[in-house]
Amino acid sequence: MNTTLEIVLIAAVIVFVLARRLMGEPAVGKRLLLLPAVLGVIGLTQVSEGAVGFLLVSVALSVVFGLLRGLTIRTYEQNGIVMLRYTAMTIVLWVVSIAARLAVGFVLAPSGAQGNGLMLVVGAGLLAEGLVVMSKAVRVRGQVVWSKGRNGAPHRTSALLDSWQEKVHGTRHDSTR
Repeated sequence: MNTTLEIVLIAAVIVFVLARRLMGEPAVGKRLLLLPAVLGVIGLTQVSEGAVGFLLVSVALSVVFGLLRGLTIRTYEQNGIVMLRYTAMTIVLWVVSIAARLAVGFVLAPSGAQGNGLMLVVGAGLLAEGLVVMSKAVRVRGQVVWSKGRNGAPHRTSALLDSWQEKVHGTRHDSTR
């Protein structure tokens, strides 16, 4: 994929995620875990061999910032569903993580490698964030859903997420699978 196009697509995804999560949205396991993992795998297939050290530093930095962002995200129950909302500190961490990525690219990246592995880097950071948010979400008294229902259909749940919540709360959720 063209590096400029990849950067534009990643920026659009980040803006979309920021906007939705600032307003508050259900903590949907599929969006928090599966989609970042897919993004990372796609990014992994696009990595060239020339900039492995740069890529490792970028991924490590992204994971650290993802973990920190996850700690700043507010999780709460609304109408029986676990919700998440970005805070001002989450936005600050996004800005700092983007600036850090650019700085690392300026200092360490071999010529032309700045965009190399960008999807992998963003996917790793979002996955780290999602893991922290899910660990917080299962502690909230509400249903953690796997995917949102469409056209009035009930939300889909996950046996794994349900059992994780049951272990934390010692209770069983009534859910539609």
